[in-house]
Amino acid sequence: MKFAVQYLSFFVIQNEGSDPDGPKKYKHYQTLSHEEYQDSELKAFLDGEFKRIAKRKAEVNAASENVPTKIGRFVVEPGHDLTSNPNYNLFQRLRTAADKNEFHYCSDDVLRLYMDTNSVRGGAFVLATAKLNELYDDPFLFLFKCDFESKIARVSDERSLISQVEMAINAKNIKSIQYPHMPEEGMLEEWELKIHQASHARYFEDFLKYVSYEKSKPEIVADQVMGMVQQYIETKWQAADIPYYESGDESVEPAAADTEEAAALRQEKQQFDIWAAGEKRELQQKWSHEHVMEATKQIVELQPDLELKFKLDDILIKGHMDDYGNNIHIASMNGRYVVVIEGDSFQFEKGVSPIELLHPEEMQEVLQRVGNGVRRRGSGEAPSLD
Repeated sequence: MKFAVQYLSFFVIQNEGSDPDGPKKYKHYQTLSHEEYQDSELKAFLDGEFKRIAKRKAEVNAASENVPTKIGRFVVEPGHDLTSNPNYNLFQRLRTAADKNEFHYCSDDVLRLYMDTNSVRGGAFVLATAKLNELYDDPFLFLFKCDFESKIARVSDERSLISQVEMAINAKNIKSIQYPHMPEEGMLEEWELKIHQASHARYFEDFLKYVSYEKSKPEIVADQVMGMVQQYIETKWQAADIPYYESGDESVEPAAADTEEAAALRQEKQQFDIWAAGEKRELQQKWSHEHVMEATKQIVELQPDLELKFKLDDILIKGHMDDYGNNIHIASMNGRYVVVIEGDSFQFEKGVSPIELLHPEEMQEVLQRVGNGVRRRGSGEAPSLD
């Protein structure tokens, strides 16, 4: 996969004062044609980045909310086409620029929009169009943002040993945009673009105001679970002949809203809301094993590769969502929790331990030993594990 650069504009963003968080200004350094790029120092610096960005994989529904690489989609009103989207139109102007002067002017428009985003940092900003001649007639658009590196030095002469390099940049942490998105060679998605940025930054998401991003897989699962919770509450209280209603429902009679049952309903709903919003959550002990199995089955049908991860005290357990009830079992014994993990073989990694020499006991013996230990700690004969 070899990209041929058509045009490239190089800008530098700098602080206007000594405050790194203060106002910024930018300067256009140079715009290059294909021939000028071939003879420039930028060729060795950027050539590998085009291929690296194009091959970087991303999912429309990301594995987490903070993944560095995301797929964005241009937003249009129902019944309208892509030409109604301002971000798309700006990108198309760059892709269809007739000469390097036109490309420079369009690039300047892009950079002025970028400068209006929050938390813009100093660095190099590069825009380029590049073609994959063996696959496509139209070029791809690439935007690169390289932050300045602090405390960079290079070997100098025998006398001074090293000298400081001002405005140093490297390709290690390049942020980028590629349009259009190429899921695989030979396939293009003209409605989609691919962005890559540090997880804590949202420069490109702020900059592209008319691009949307699908929910991550955890967000989708959370929505599904909360839908199941709402259905559970509604069914439970209707079975008890108590009308279920949402807070603020003006159709509910005041007398009904003031009953003890209605207050209990509101309290339970609030408990679920608090639980769902928590960063670290405990076992709720609300649903039966069969209820959880059915809910898990519905989720896994839509998201087959979902991870299951939790901690029992300080022990981390990791698996897949469909392992619950099959290979991972959760139980209680004399007031304590027990996790049973079953499988066909063990695999130990670096570091030899005596546990690897174990001849396992039968399950009944282990459960008896665990139960005896719990009873001894409960009676004070043995120190508590807590």
